[in-house]
Amino acid sequence: MTTHVSGLDRERAVELVQQAYAEGRLDPDELEQRLELALTATSSRELEPILADLPPDEAVRIESTGGRILRSGDWHVPRHLRIDSEYGRVRLDLSQALIPHSQINIELRLAYGSARITLPAGASANADGVRTEWGRVICKAAGRPRPGALHVHITGELPYGRLTIRNSRM
Repeated sequence: MTTHVSGLDRERAVELVQQAYAEGRLDPDELEQRLELALTATSSRELEPILADLPPDEAVRIESTGGRILRSGDWHVPRHLRIDSEYGRVRLDLSQALIPHSQINIELRLAYGSARITLPAGASANADGVRTEWGRVICKAAGRPRPGALHVHITGELPYGRLTIRNSRM
């Protein structure tokens, strides 16, 4: 089944091609050709051959049973971050972090804990992929991606936990 390609999918493909070029996997001609194909793709099937021989993006995984997970200050944010915690609290402050991607994905698996994500000023977030039972999700950031600004896509399960997303006040 062929699906329509979204702007975010197209942007992700462009980033992967540019990253492959920066790592020396593509020569300038291949870069130009793949970028043109990625930018003009209208279906997911058209993106497949552009990315087929490039390494997949691996998720960075952080796990804790009952402790806190805290990342703040000058830290490197991967494109895909998965956090598993049963009882602990999660605090991710992206406001001063090194984020080399225009879109990042955060997957949260929190049984009873809570999470707070602080975004850089002007960043947006989509938490529609977060499932809760008795918990709640509060997102005070813009929901739509903005040109030139970071967009964070958050998914996961927080059966009894709470997620708060807000922009930095800086």
